[in-house]
Amino acid sequence: MRAPDGSNRAEKPMSVVEPGAASRVTAGVTFAARLTFENVAHEFSPGVPALHGVSLAANPGEVLCLLGPSGSGKTTLLRIAAGIEVQTGGRLLLNDREIAGPKVFLPPEKRSVGLVFQDFALFPHMTIIDNVRFGLTALSRPEAEKEAMISLRRVGLERYAHSYPHVLSGGEQQRVALARAMAPRPSVLLMDEPFSGLDSRLKDSVRAETLAILRQSRATAIVVTHDAEEAMRMGDRIALLKDGRLVQAGTGEDLYQNPASLFAAGFFSELNVLPARVSGGAVDTPLGRVPCGDIGDGQRVDVAIRLSGFDLHESHGEVPARILSRRFLGVVEHLEMAVAGAEEPIRARVRCGVLPSDVRDIFLSVRPSDVLVFETERENA
Repeated sequence: MRAPDGSNRAEKPMSVVEPGAASRVTAGVTFAARLTFENVAHEFSPGVPALHGVSLAANPGEVLCLLGPSGSGKTTLLRIAAGIEVQTGGRLLLNDREIAGPKVFLPPEKRSVGLVFQDFALFPHMTIIDNVRFGLTALSRPEAEKEAMISLRRVGLERYAHSYPHVLSGGEQQRVALARAMAPRPSVLLMDEPFSGLDSRLKDSVRAETLAILRQSRATAIVVTHDAEEAMRMGDRIALLKDGRLVQAGTGEDLYQNPASLFAAGFFSELNVLPARVSGGAVDTPLGRVPCGDIGDGQRVDVAIRLSGFDLHESHGEVPARILSRRFLGVVEHLEMAVAGAEEPIRARVRCGVLPSDVRDIFLSVRPSDVLVFETERENA
């Protein structure tokens, strides 16, 4: 049997049973591709750029997360990859073949790309199986229904094949949208904040199921999210964007441990930020002296300290502090503390039970691994 793009299909997948789930089939083999953004720029109106020459690649079989705040350009980049938007500069390549550029533009249906929208975009008047087979236009109706049922089994929802979307929960609708996008077995799967409509109790389980399906299918996937933890949970690599520019790309561990800027550090951790000026290769802060590496004397810097980077004790430590407020958050509690010389309260997150509930005056020490220093001028450039 051949796919809509003419490529050979894999043999019928074998069944597996997951704990607590209906019987499912493993994802059919796809032909994962490398999708490359080469100096991609875009303007929605003249002089108002949304993307500034972004160069980035999603490798075959990789889950790449596009991360950033609202207005950073991540959804625009995804829509350009899907062919919904046409970039105003640069080009896109699929396995080194240009699919969008100054002289070439392949429409969405010619790109072997699947798209899962933020709101799932299921047709309410169609049954679930009809929703899933909607994109299988190159197949006869019996073949399309067969492929759609395989895709529904893959996400554990074949029992709802002849029901309508309104009977499904939000998590189940998300899985139907995923099944529809993967039914044609695309080389690249694009997902625009696919879990944003789910409540917090569902997110973890649906996200884990989705990642397992992506791993089984071996499709290249690009996932848009504004949640750093979600990006670290799902992504083999993360591309962090700000104001239409690529700030940094790498693994979640890379971006957390070695952020390229204060913006990048703040996206992955809550921070205390203390302005200072370098003298003798270090800076003096209310929390102690901090080495500054190769940053020259006289430079203004921002010293960033993660809220999780403190050791607090009732009787000993490097810096005396007074607790101004504390908030119980379950496993941890959030503290605000007054420290001599600090203009703003110092914030910390510590495990509950570390300090007695009635203590007010304490001592704190800062773990060097949770201290980051950035040149202020570079941040403001």
